[in-house]
Amino acid sequence: MRAPVLGRVKSRLAREVGVIAAWQFYRRASARMLRRLEQEPTWTVRIAWADPPPPSALSRRPQDFWQGRGDIGQRMERCLRKASPGPVVLLGADIPGVRQAHIRGAFARLGEARTVLGPARDGGFWLVGARNGNRMQRPLFGSTVRWSNAETLRDVTDQLRQPYALADRLADVDYAADLPPPDSLTGFPGR
Repeated sequence: MRAPVLGRVKSRLAREVGVIAAWQFYRRASARMLRRLEQEPTWTVRIAWADPPPPSALSRRPQDFWQGRGDIGQRMERCLRKASPGPVVLLGADIPGVRQAHIRGAFARLGEARTVLGPARDGGFWLVGARNGNRMQRPLFGSTVRWSNAETLRDVTDQLRQPYALADRLADVDYAADLPPPDSLTGFPGR
């Protein structure tokens, strides 16, 4: 998750709808997702900040942490490895359609496979999970993955050396066409 700072979030979306509208979407969508997922007592929600977290955020949520440097694959692997023993899932902050049932389903799939991926409608993935993230012995993502690309999921699954399962397909929001209907984010001006 990125700190919801005006001009620093959703740059592709901002080029189409403007910086303020992209910031409003991200702020509302990420806050709503956190509220929704934190209501589930069977898991703990931690924020893995893409940038060093604001001090005010860490004082309110000391369990959160900074992803560190590197490409998105290196940062995701680091997040999975920082998890407590047992199953862990990592998801993006721009998935307005995610519900608790999607996360429960991803955890359930980790009973049958070591890795779970949630396909995104754009060819990437919105979720990655590991049965034992803190004990992963091999990197999940090779150096040939084309990030933020229609082939990202295929690149990852082609080079995975362990059994994997697929979670539900959901949409992340990168462009104006990906925006949910206006009423789903309490007044955000959709398409």
